[in-house]
Amino acid sequence: MARLEEEKVFKDPVHKYIYVQDQLIWDLIDTPEFQRLRRIRQLGTTYLTFHGAEHSRFSHSLGVYEITRRIISQFERSEYPDWPREEKLLCLCAALLHDLGHGPFSHSIEEVMEFDHEEWSCHIIEGKTEVNRLLRTVEADFPSKVASVIRKNYEKPIVVNLVSSQMDADRMDYLLRDAYFTGANYGTFDLDRILRVLRPHQGRIVVKGSGMHAVEDYLMSRYQMYWQVYFHPVTRSSEIILRKILLRAQELCRSGYPFGWIPDPIVKLFQGQLDVPSYLKLDEALVQTAFVAWTEEEDKLLSQLCSRFLHRKLYKYITFEKEHESEAQLCFEEMAAAGMDPGYELEIDFPYDLPYHVYRSATEGLTDGGRGKPPILLLEPSGAVTEISLRSDVVPSITGMHRGHYRLYYDEEAAGRIRHKLKPRTAARLGLEQSGEA
Repeated sequence: MARLEEEKVFKDPVHKYIYVQDQLIWDLIDTPEFQRLRRIRQLGTTYLTFHGAEHSRFSHSLGVYEITRRIISQFERSEYPDWPREEKLLCLCAALLHDLGHGPFSHSIEEVMEFDHEEWSCHIIEGKTEVNRLLRTVEADFPSKVASVIRKNYEKPIVVNLVSSQMDADRMDYLLRDAYFTGANYGTFDLDRILRVLRPHQGRIVVKGSGMHAVEDYLMSRYQMYWQVYFHPVTRSSEIILRKILLRAQELCRSGYPFGWIPDPIVKLFQGQLDVPSYLKLDEALVQTAFVAWTEEEDKLLSQLCSRFLHRKLYKYITFEKEHESEAQLCFEEMAAAGMDPGYELEIDFPYDLPYHVYRSATEGLTDGGRGKPPILLLEPSGAVTEISLRSDVVPSITGMHRGHYRLYYDEEAAGRIRHKLKPRTAARLGLEQSGEA
């Protein structure tokens, strides 16, 4: 592994400093594929709710690399026999490149277009790219090894655990980074303490038993961030409008609608014909430029949706308790029957249906939202390991919690036009007056 003659340092608001000591890591950061991540926001549309949330996948990826580097350095200083020293460079590269395949607005566009950013990360790593060329300087099959870590099927689970588990470098960085940039202090936790109690043990990453309370604090921070930031109702409104823009534009594109301007990578996205070179041209600058152009399209629906998104004219919402799901559905159906478009002007949203869980115990199939992430294990003084939810009083209280509300999102202007057709109770819930038109 070639070392830099002089260690390079990035100043970072979360970790203070990010240290690069390996020539390969320094060269990978400088590739066009990695630099593209500067143009992808970490939190998608959350900047429309928390104005400071403008940070990028680039800074997050550097943070994941730094946490992974610190963990490995600790393992090597302590000379733990269970740590495979020969896998250091592989771990660092996988940590750095794990989000290489994120598209514009991150998870929001992924949901609509039905693609997996992790698989695109692997396509970029294994394709004809500068990243691939650099990785092959290590050995011919090194790109496929990095891709297998990201796919979570590498032969040594301990390597995967560092980058992808229920307490991995990825999660620890994004919680701290997102808390910092949104101003949500309840998302912070004691990273230094957690790193000190991590141990390599029998092919897995475990936590020293005395560090259980630091892990509980981390999981509570994750819980708070999901409900206060990631599932914020205003953010959900902006995501809904973004999805509807993409769905409408795709519908028009596939029907042969003559756009005034639509870039080729977006056409390929809508037609399911993306290749790696086209995918790498997709960033938020390109998509937002398209949205600006589409505000002048003859298709009024697309034009209005784009104007809403760009000018932050988000859909309003009313909230229903979880046990009143049927009432939310009845309200939706009444508004649709009165003339509102159920595909573009209305949507019922229930955040718990999203593939995110604060923690999944071993009894829940060792999965985290279907992503196959193993549970957090505590290393007892006897050498035995215990899944954390069996020792902790805090973790079971937030594991699998079906918290949340149903929210009916709606176009306020469209609702105003049909208010005279609504039942008085529905109109009142929407804050609409019926006088003069009833």
